[in-house]
Amino acid sequence: MDQIIRIGMDTSKQIFQLHGVNAAEEPVLRRKLRRTQMIAFFAAQPRTVIGIEAGGAAHHWARTLSAMGHEVRIIAPQFVRPYVKRGKNDAADAEALCEAMSRPSMRFVPMKTAEQQAALMLVSLRDRLIRSRTQLTNAIRGHAAEFGLIAARGVDKIEPLLMRIVDDESLPALARSLFAQLGAEFAQTQARLKQVSAELMAWHRQNELSQRLTQIPGVGPIGATMLALKTPDPGGFRSARHFAAWIGLTPKDHSTGGKTRLGTITRAGDETLRSVLVVGATAVIRQVRRRRGLLWPWLQRLLERKPPKLVAVALANKLARVAWKLMTSGQGYDAARGVRAA
Repeated sequence: MDQIIRIGMDTSKQIFQLHGVNAAEEPVLRRKLRRTQMIAFFAAQPRTVIGIEAGGAAHHWARTLSAMGHEVRIIAPQFVRPYVKRGKNDAADAEALCEAMSRPSMRFVPMKTAEQQAALMLVSLRDRLIRSRTQLTNAIRGHAAEFGLIAARGVDKIEPLLMRIVDDESLPALARSLFAQLGAEFAQTQARLKQVSAELMAWHRQNELSQRLTQIPGVGPIGATMLALKTPDPGGFRSARHFAAWIGLTPKDHSTGGKTRLGTITRAGDETLRSVLVVGATAVIRQVRRRRGLLWPWLQRLLERKPPKLVAVALANKLARVAWKLMTSGQGYDAARGVRAA
């Protein structure tokens, strides 16, 4: 067999499709392997370049194959799709991966370590617990309203509401029993959320980059942790704008014929990270409108002309660019410089 210079590997739970080419770009490997055959096959292969589509277990296989001496490149699915010639099957996807990874301008996803993925599990678990708590509090409020018991907004108002329910003897016994079950579930969710948040804060306090990122207005410990974990190689972006575009905070471009047409933000990249930055920007805008905190002239001028939600996205874009600068330069945030630049 000719020397294989590049292999595209389409992964799944049990079946893996391989497509390899030689130096003349001729296909010399088209093979389907089961999961149990993967390690032995690549251990017997000379060192080569392997392309994997970003997705489930991609980083695990990247670490495994890298330990064998292979060079692994992880590619985002949207960058592979244009190279699928026809139809949709595993062989076509593997061939498209092999072709896409050969492009000089192709961008790759940095490989995450097992420790980074473990910390990302904390972020994901915290997000899921918050969603579960929101669903639970809405259910408690809705059921309580059916019996004429109303509570103000806020998670801290749920426990007083449950206490009122316990003291209200006019409620049917079945309703009080079910409310007690909802209350126990709410307490358990709160306890788990507190524990996960404490573990996440412990990771944040031990990470120098995450601590530096919290110096940026609107970026708290959670946002800083997510930026540090989800961007293991910020130098892989050519500029701060490319980083903001990766998060999905730049406008869609439909320009042609010399006419520039910009639309809404692309919403590409990680939805949770983008949401955290927009929420942080909203908090900054709230303080600016109350004449508190830093006064950014450009932000005040923008608030006079544009709706607050639109300004929040624009500010989130700026926060992402500042975060990229801090991550790539190793510097701390200079508040005075930020005001002068505005």
